[in-house]
Amino acid sequence: MDEVTRATFDDFARSRMPALLRFAHALSGDPHTAADLVQDALERTVLAWPRVIRQDDPEGYVRRAIVNRHISRWRKLRRERLSDSVPESAYVPTAPHDDELWASLALLAPRQRAVLVLRFYEDLSEAQTAEVLGCAVGTVKSQTSKALARLRRQLVPPQQESEPTWTA
Repeated sequence: MDEVTRATFDDFARSRMPALLRFAHALSGDPHTAADLVQDALERTVLAWPRVIRQDDPEGYVRRAIVNRHISRWRKLRRERLSDSVPESAYVPTAPHDDELWASLALLAPRQRAVLVLRFYEDLSEAQTAEVLGCAVGTVKSQTSKALARLRRQLVPPQQESEPTWTA
């Protein structure tokens, strides 16, 4: 890779790093995992950078790499066995947010969570989201609908049916 091409990648990485970290954090729910996802995606992107900059949207390429890596990690973790004891974890201060909403997001399937994060947290259109995820717009629409329905079921308690009141 020549020096000019390397400089364009460095400029891109420096300028987009905060947004990519926010995206990965929203996707993974953990700042440390987010940093790993972004680093891995940028490592993969630098190898393909001459080809990536010929595309219209290099950030979309990186986002897709982040989503794909997140899904791969989730699949790998799903196969791992849990231990009987939980290791002590360090305190990580986070920005205040709705804990119940983030906990509910964490229960969604990785693809559904990715769709919601891209659509509503990153404010991408359905077409842009489909491009990042490498799927059809219809898939984005159906995954969004299913994910929002599941979030509603988790977050909104069912209405308690009351006895009908009859008046004479």
